Amino acid sequence: MTDIAILGLGEAGRHYAEGLARAGANVRGYDPFQNVRELGIDQRDGLADAVGDAEVVLSLVGAVPAVEVAADALPHLRAGAIYADLNTAAPRTKQEIARLAENLGARMADVAVLAPVLRAGHRTALLASGPAAESLVGILTPFGVPITAIAGAAGEAARLKLLRSVFMKGLATLVIESLGAARASGSEQWLRDLIADELGAGGDGLVDRLVSGTYEHAPRREHEVRDALAELEASGQPSDMTRATLAWFERILAARD
Repeated sequence: MTDIAILGLGEAGRHYAEGLARAGANVRGYDPFQNVRELGIDQRDGLADAVGDAEVVLSLVGAVPAVEVAADALPHLRAGAIYADLNTAAPRTKQEIARLAENLGARMADVAVLAPVLRAGHRTALLASGPAAESLVGILTPFGVPITAIAGAAGEAARLKLLRSVFMKGLATLVIESLGAARASGSEQWLRDLIADELGAGGDGLVDRLVSGTYEHAPRREHEVRDALAELEASGQPSDMTRATLAWFERILAARD
């Protein structure tokens, strides 16, 4: 049986833990800030205990602590284990984790999560790059994980994810801005229906997810948009729309204070 450790048992981590366990993996988790044992998850009290016997370690702790958590976890991995970073972070963050892994003789995969995990759980589409990407595909695919390996070092999957973020987060804030203007003139439902029709099948639900998800996950997504903006600027491409997207996230967060 494949042993998988999950670091971070928030919304995404819990879904992966439950889904992979149902699919037949031997799953254990670690998170000092969550207690999810009532969900039947094998939650360990110590980081070393969680990762020590694992064949694969999935990090779902968020971009900010990703490097620190990797530095703490990597020394405890068994020989040949894969450390897969699934956090939405800048390519430089993934590259730093890859260097830590290489220095300790561990194998690392940079993994981009291509949709909200809440919808499909462990069956959410993944994109992987880095030295252990192909091996990770071989391990996770039998458990129903739709993961694709691409050529390139750690950071390449992260870069593509940020390009997706330019579009998806920009679309979300454009919808919010459009509906806000329509609301002020008493035509919100008319415009919402029009947008949903333009988005095609399932458009109405997508509009709802774009709006609710933006507000619900604003702190994490604001960080994601900042990384996307930095990536655009580094490429020398225009970034006007992404700057506007960031302004919207800053406005949302300011309204919470």
